[in-house]
Amino acid sequence: MAFWLFMLISALLLPATMLVFGRLFQTRPPQEINNLYGYRTARSMQSADAWRFAHACCGRLWVRCGAIASAATILVFALLLGRGVQTIGFVGGGLVWLQTLLLAATFLPVERRLKQTFDENGIRREGSV
Repeated sequence: MAFWLFMLISALLLPATMLVFGRLFQTRPPQEINNLYGYRTARSMQSADAWRFAHACCGRLWVRCGAIASAATILVFALLLGRGVQTIGFVGGGLVWLQTLLLAATFLPVERRLKQTFDENGIRREGSV
C-alpha cells in the first residue's frame, strides 16, 4: 500500500504542475518577455502581445489537460489497488510517460494558434482577436 501511495503521488505531480502553472499563466502571466520563466518559444517571444496571447492559450490548455490527466491517473490507480509492486511500478511509469507526451503535445496547438494570430514579426494579423 505504501508503494501504491508513493506512485500515486508521483504520478500526480505532472498533472498538478499543469493545473497550477496553467492557472498561473491565465491569471498572472510573466509580465516581461524573459528566458527563465513562462511559455518560451521563438514565436511567443516575438512581441509582448504574442507573449500574453501564448500564456493565455497555454494556460487554458494546461488546465484542461491537467484536469483530465489527474482524473485519469486517479482512476488508473484505483484499478491498481491491491496489485503487486511490479505491476504498480510498470503501469505508473507508463502513465508518467503518457503524461509527459501530453504535456509536449500541448505545444502544437499553442504554436498553431500563435502562427494563425501573429505574423512572422509578432504583429497581430488583420481580423485576429
